[in-house]
Amino acid sequence: MEFQDELVTKNENEINMMSPLTWAYVGDSIYEMYIRTYLSNASNFNPHKLHIQSIKYVKAAAQADIVKKLELTDDEKEIVRRGRNTESHHLPKNASHEEYAYSTAFEALIGYLYLTKQNDRLKIILNNCINIVNKIISNH
Repeated sequence: MEFQDELVTKNENEINMMSPLTWAYVGDSIYEMYIRTYLSNASNFNPHKLHIQSIKYVKAAAQADIVKKLELTDDEKEIVRRGRNTESHHLPKNASHEEYAYSTAFEALIGYLYLTKQNDRLKIILNNCINIVNKIISNH
C-alpha cells in the first residue's frame, strides 16, 4: 500500500497510545475496502448484490467468529483484548453486546496492523478472514 507511507505519520509508540476505538475506526474501513475489492474481483455482481454479499463478511457476528478462529501471536491477542475491553457508548443494533465487543476487537487488530505497517501479517490475516467466512457461508 504505497499511499500508506503518506497517510500514516505516527510512530509505533504514538499508535500504541491511541484508543483501541481509534484502531477499530481505521480497521473498519481497511477491512471493508479489502472485502469490497475481493468481491469485485471474485464476481460480476452489480453494486447492490456486492453490498448484500459484503454484509456476510463485515457484519458484527461474522467478525466476532473470525477473531475467535484466527491464529494470533501473543501481541495480537493483547491488541484484541484491549479492543474487546474498550467501552464504547454505542449500542449495537443487529448484534449482541458480546458480538459487538469481539467485532470491535477484530477491527482494532486490523487497524493496528495497518497503522503500524505490518502489511505482510495484515495480508495473511485478511486472507484467513476470507477463508473463514467462505467456510461459514458454504456450511449454511
